[in-house]
Amino acid sequence: MDPSKQETNQNKASKTSAKKETHEFQFVVYNTMTQQKEVFKPKIPGKVCMYVCGVTAYDFSHLGHARAAVAFDVLYRYLQHLGYEVTYVRNFTDVDDKIIRRANETGEDPISLSDRYCKEYNVDMSDLQCLSPTHEPRVSAHIEQIKDMITQIINKDFGYVVDGDVFFAVDKFPNYGKLSGQKLANNRAGERVAVDSRKRNPSDFALWKAAKPGEPSWDSPWGPGRPGWHIECSAMSAHYLSFKFDIHGGGLDLIFPHHENEIAQSCAACEESDVSYWMHNGHVTNNNEKMSKSLGNFFTIRQITERYHPLALRYFLINAHYRSPLNYSVVQLEGASEAIFYIYQTLQDCQDSLSQLREEIPNDGKPARTTPDAKECISKLCNEFQSKMSDDLSTSLILTGAFLEALKLVNNLLTMLKKKQQKQQRLLVIQSLIEVEKEARKVLDVLGLQPPCSYNEILLQLKEKALTRAGLVEDDVIRLINERVEVRRNKDFLKSDQMRADLQAKGIALMDVGTETIWRPCVPVQQEPEVVPSGDQKAPSSR
Repeated sequence: MDPSKQETNQNKASKTSAKKETHEFQFVVYNTMTQQKEVFKPKIPGKVCMYVCGVTAYDFSHLGHARAAVAFDVLYRYLQHLGYEVTYVRNFTDVDDKIIRRANETGEDPISLSDRYCKEYNVDMSDLQCLSPTHEPRVSAHIEQIKDMITQIINKDFGYVVDGDVFFAVDKFPNYGKLSGQKLANNRAGERVAVDSRKRNPSDFALWKAAKPGEPSWDSPWGPGRPGWHIECSAMSAHYLSFKFDIHGGGLDLIFPHHENEIAQSCAACEESDVSYWMHNGHVTNNNEKMSKSLGNFFTIRQITERYHPLALRYFLINAHYRSPLNYSVVQLEGASEAIFYIYQTLQDCQDSLSQLREEIPNDGKPARTTPDAKECISKLCNEFQSKMSDDLSTSLILTGAFLEALKLVNNLLTMLKKKQQKQQRLLVIQSLIEVEKEARKVLDVLGLQPPCSYNEILLQLKEKALTRAGLVEDDVIRLINERVEVRRNKDFLKSDQMRADLQAKGIALMDVGTETIWRPCVPVQQEPEVVPSGDQKAPSSR
């Protein structure tokens, strides 16, 4: 059985329940085609078909790729949460000029090189907790579908053949530019192809490229060759989803010319071709310049996850609206790391406490009773989560506000349990703790932030990453803690505070809990420069 269908069947009851809970909120998405938010209505009730442009696999994927993947993974998860059966297709481009150039540089077979990087991409996606799409088609495995579509386009007089190359005649398609608003003159070759004097119109683009020595090629009615870039997505989306489907997604940079050309090709091949919603995620920038391999200002996902936990990176990516620009920032990554540490530590403390109290919880099947504060907190969390997610996936507003209030309430309830209480009041606190924690986990699950292992394991991993960034190992921190204990015993509190500050500057926070000192990751705090008393100031050196 298809894993996605199995998952759908297993969670059918819970998703139906979720759909009932959210009836008061209509899910709206921003449609690039109409440039406005629209109420989401799938073509087939209860089912959603979604195609998202994937990566051209010739190198390790960068932060921009991570943002697109996480943005549409959140959409995928939320649609499932609403009770929809989702068919999610995300392609791999494994036949392309860039792949061929890289293969020539390394002396590898282009398809083998691309296969290797497809697998590396999926490792990154697993680390980021992106669910596997229903289908992950590759261009090299769909050459027949691509040739069939090109044949349809030629037969309907939208394409023409020149010396074994096939071009799309944009003059024949009067609605060209309706997605982007771009004029034909702006499509003079696009990003990946050079101007070709054989074209009838400089804006015409390649559907099929005649074979060249040393390049992969396939036989076709027009001679041996390989597909152009744009045709692959039209052919594969039609193959898996038909010419009519609900959502087509990708990065903002794909609107023109890639998605514009897709529309032209698909409509040329089938007049009834129709995508209901075009959705695009914003760029990741570095110093306010688009991050990309061509500009050389990018960071690979691996480079970042060597120093920051993948879930901290995911938190960072969803902490901005998916359509807005996102500027790469070490400070924000540090903040994301600290934020998820607090989340998982709170939930771990809750689990630790509840594991010792299970015998006190009645198993009579009656609905759990909660304190008025807990009831209000749960209601506010549910409403805020659904209202923000239903408003074009406003994830940046979810992990603050009511969610943080819920974590604060968990900590307050844990404190209450340490105090003596009457049996009924104690039971009320325990049940409140269970219910609030349950709602917090639901939010994390839809956002893809619920860890695949125990909270304790994630906390240890987060601490390891913090030590890596600090250039320390845990033995170093323990040694400094022990030295600081001795310093405090000698009442040298000035030195004790300085030792704490030195570690905090490296992202290691010391916490004195009773007679014990523990440590946890924190955002590195820059120390204030020492102020020299005015009477001791020295004259500036002339050197």
